[in-house]
Amino acid sequence: MGRTTTAVAAGGAKLASVGGGGSCGMAGRRVNVNVGVLGHIDSGKTALVRALSTTASTAAFDKQPQSRERGITLDLGFSCFSVPLPARLLSALPAPPAAPEAGPEPSEPQLQFTLVDCPGHASLIRTIIGGAQIIDLMMLVIDVTKGMQTQSAECLVIGQISCQRLVVVLNKIDLLAEGKRQAAIDKMTRKMQKTLENTKFQGAPIIPVAAKPGGPEAPETEAPQGISELIELLTSQISIPTRDPSGPFLMSVDHCFSIKGQGTVMTGTILSGSISLGDSVEIPTLKVVKKVKSMQMFHMPVTTAMQGDRLGICVTQFDPKLLERGLVCAPESLHIIHAALISVEKIPYFRGPLQTKSKFHITVGHETVMGRLMFFSPAPDSFDHEPVLDTFDFSREYLFQEQYLCKDLAPAATDSGLTNEKTGQATEGHCPRQQWALVEFEKPVTCPQLCLVIGSRLDADIHANMCRLAFHGVLLHGLEDQNYAESLLPRLRVYKLKHKHGLVERVIDDYNVICRSLFKKETNIQLFVGLKVHLSTGELGVIDSAFGQSGKSKIHIPGGLSPESKKILMPTVKKRSRTGQGEMAKQKEEVERPEPAHHVTLSLSFKRYVFDTQKRMVQYP
Repeated sequence: MGRTTTAVAAGGAKLASVGGGGSCGMAGRRVNVNVGVLGHIDSGKTALVRALSTTASTAAFDKQPQSRERGITLDLGFSCFSVPLPARLLSALPAPPAAPEAGPEPSEPQLQFTLVDCPGHASLIRTIIGGAQIIDLMMLVIDVTKGMQTQSAECLVIGQISCQRLVVVLNKIDLLAEGKRQAAIDKMTRKMQKTLENTKFQGAPIIPVAAKPGGPEAPETEAPQGISELIELLTSQISIPTRDPSGPFLMSVDHCFSIKGQGTVMTGTILSGSISLGDSVEIPTLKVVKKVKSMQMFHMPVTTAMQGDRLGICVTQFDPKLLERGLVCAPESLHIIHAALISVEKIPYFRGPLQTKSKFHITVGHETVMGRLMFFSPAPDSFDHEPVLDTFDFSREYLFQEQYLCKDLAPAATDSGLTNEKTGQATEGHCPRQQWALVEFEKPVTCPQLCLVIGSRLDADIHANMCRLAFHGVLLHGLEDQNYAESLLPRLRVYKLKHKHGLVERVIDDYNVICRSLFKKETNIQLFVGLKVHLSTGELGVIDSAFGQSGKSKIHIPGGLSPESKKILMPTVKKRSRTGQGEMAKQKEEVERPEPAHHVTLSLSFKRYVFDTQKRMVQYP
């Protein structure tokens, strides 16, 4: 299949670019998709991208001095190539514009691949996560002589979170002995198929290539192997999502540099909305608004661009060091947030629990900051409700959790020794279909609503054979007020279920009993007066008052004790002979109060809302 060498437009985000209409960003009738190239360090990703690419952007092919010096990719690299649009996709194209715009145009509709080369080094996973959020299809590059490695496994996890399609590329097949090459390829193919079995990429295509036969130092005359077949495979895997130019402009910036005499250039991918020459854009982290002087897509001047396009914007001068990466938006459309409510899903490969009050590295957009979490779930009667991933409902009640609930973790015991009651944790493997967390950031972040959130432990040993990615989710509500703890959190109706247990010590009369062990000696029992308790014999009681100074309480039973309960609580006194002690023995016998034949317990249950400033205890009928 032939490839064009014209400098062309590029695009991405989560939606592919569909050419046509009046958008210069389409460069004619062109379909653009972003393909992420991920894998372990030294698996040959950059060599593969170079073999595929015809047009390089300002960030492509390890141009950074540090990258060349260390021989590894340190940042996202972008480049592209294009092929004739397959016949099966032609129907998705809009009608051609009435008057073609100036500039080089392809003679037939084109399918353009923008390649996002992500670094493979473990310490650069922040960059990998940032790159994964703007891809439509992922190429997982595997060194065929080594197979799955730690970072390739993490990249596979990121792929499961961020995209729907995968192609596995077995690279460096030239290093296999020629006589045993096919057998080795077949063996690795079976291993990869087994690895993908329990992922959403089960059955994904696997293809062998040699992107740079002979290794990095080999002469350029050595032709890559399997590249044409890979292009055909990629072309067969593409479908055309729609994209929407409406809504506020938002662009994810991954590189920033200045051009003397012209201004500062920001390159990135448009996540939503559209932009035209002369528009004003805001850089929220710098709190400045700049005017768009010119725009390019892979060195091709354009006047408009929309969601999905990869774009370079030249604005009036500012120091590019102040914005290495981040977000640019329509003025006043983005806000800085100090905390967020997110929907959470644990990554099954992460070892250990997700505990409330624990800290994780939180990646939102292109920012990674530390954040402290508090997990909560639906109320127990709502565990099976359908998940809602586009809004957060403040009118609902939620159940506080000491940790994220999942079937592979046994619920923790509470202080009272009774499982599940204090925290409300799931029992017998019954987990809610959706769970949430309040994330409090150590420093403010700028990100849109409904963006991807990934929690990880990036401080873990990068040489350990473990997944550092802990959970992912969607940002449902950002908390903009710096004093959110007072202004907004009281609206968040997260409650803890509290349970206390005591024993009926003795009966005063048919309507009142004395209870012990329900409260500690130092407890202010007055706070609990009026709350209902349940006796194990079936009666409903109400806490009436404290009784003495040792933590005992008086319980009033409005309906009175049943005859059966009285038999248990007031047994017949057994006369015991006390020979030789005369009148003293009789007196003791008269004042002796019998213990119940069987212990009658009572239980107190109530809700306490985590963010209720008055710390009220609430009971419902």
